[in-house]
Amino acid sequence: MEKIERISCGNGNCYIISDGENAVLVDTYRKEYKEKVLNACKPYKMRLLVLTHGHMDHVQNAAFLSKELHIPIAMCREDADLIQDNMLQPLEAQSIMGKIVLSVSVKSFQKDVIPPFSPDIWLSEGDTLHDYGIPAKIIAVPGHTNGSIAIDVAEKYLIVGDALMNMFYPSVSLLYHDKEVMLKSAEKISKLGKRTIYFGHGKPLSNRIWVKGDKDK
Repeated sequence: MEKIERISCGNGNCYIISDGENAVLVDTYRKEYKEKVLNACKPYKMRLLVLTHGHMDHVQNAAFLSKELHIPIAMCREDADLIQDNMLQPLEAQSIMGKIVLSVSVKSFQKDVIPPFSPDIWLSEGDTLHDYGIPAKIIAVPGHTNGSIAIDVAEKYLIVGDALMNMFYPSVSLLYHDKEVMLKSAEKISKLGKRTIYFGHGKPLSNRIWVKGDKDK
């Protein structure tokens, strides 16, 4: 029976998707949490590390955890440039809270270092995790970054990275590289229907209409 374990890391989350003895880690958070994430993974037979996008707070421990757990790294090719430099896809924000988060994020991107790694697997829309023992498929949700992806687990649970956020309140992402594309991705998530949404930042909650004025859902 598939299940999701949330690993709370300060203001962010990583997740373990498991089904029987097989498990997949989603995101890695920051370096100060690497041992916490590693210890959470130890009870499982870890098969794969999936990165929802290339921002530092989601990938900083990728090299460490891949080595320690002996698992390959998978992400979308459209975010490969961010491994070297998180500033290569500039971000914007519209709300006051978003601008505060943006300021903090940019300072972090400029200051912190991502230990180098090379993804072993490039993920795209429609790919599945069946080969790793997990009933899940990949959904492209660009906008926050060009290569943002979500993981749809058994059509029950959706891990969205930062395509949506519940940092201060449930909303579309407070930060975006392309606002219009981000809004289309949020609408796409709403159209999936009944799901529990697992955010990169914030506690899980039920899927809903994320873009006001969209009457098709």
